[in-house]
Amino acid sequence: MLLADHFIKKFAKDEGKIITGFSKDVIQKMENYHWPGNVRELENLMQRTVLLSTGNIVNEFHLQREVLKVIPLPEKLKNITENERDHIIAALKSSNWKVYGPGGAAELLGMNVSTLNSRMKKLEIEKNRIGNP
Repeated sequence: MLLADHFIKKFAKDEGKIITGFSKDVIQKMENYHWPGNVRELENLMQRTVLLSTGNIVNEFHLQREVLKVIPLPEKLKNITENERDHIIAALKSSNWKVYGPGGAAELLGMNVSTLNSRMKKLEIEKNRIGNP
């Protein structure tokens, strides 16, 4: 919000306008927005906002309609170990828990059977413990 305030004041001065701040609704929308363009996007948005503003409080968030979609972030990202474990289990399920040979999980994953076995051991993936054949 500090950068947004800086840009809004800068562009308001350039345009000969007096803009003192943002409405609560605009602040909330700005805080919830994903900002894929980072600072440059914010700067461009503040310039466009000043040009389109008619009062001294910014009451509208001037983004293109399709850009207003907020991209939800997952509640919790998996770490690499969790991803690896899930990926190996998916390959094992896909191969009907066949580890080696044609159509086996090792072949599907493009890895050596001994490497897959050691990863399964490290990640505590055992057929009987996960309720598999």
